[in-house]
Amino acid sequence: MTHTEKEEIKARRVAGQSYAAIADALGLRKDQVSAFCRRYIQKDICLNCSKLLTQIKGRKPIKFCNADCRTGWWNSHPSAVHRKAYYNFICKCCGKEFMAYGNAKRKYCSHACYIQVRFSK
Repeated sequence: MTHTEKEEIKARRVAGQSYAAIADALGLRKDQVSAFCRRYIQKDICLNCSKLLTQIKGRKPIKFCNADCRTGWWNSHPSAVHRKAYYNFICKCCGKEFMAYGNAKRKYCSHACYIQVRFSK
């Protein structure tokens, strides 16, 4: 990969083009472009909107340009969240076994079961 191609990749990536579009325009393979971006550019571009980031030396590297981009990226990539707080329960209403995240004190598998127990006489 020549110096000119590297500069062109940087410019196109900052402009928001995808790896595939850059590869097609420059006559390269997509994996070449993505590997180059991961190594040299990825650290300086917002993961959500691809704007150029300014890293401050001596601080933790930032990945997003603002809180809205951070929230947007995490909402669109739920598989990237490493969730560990899953709990198994048996519903006190219907007896069905269910799994819930984040609440170790759940009693019911659904809102319908809760309503049935709460308002039944």
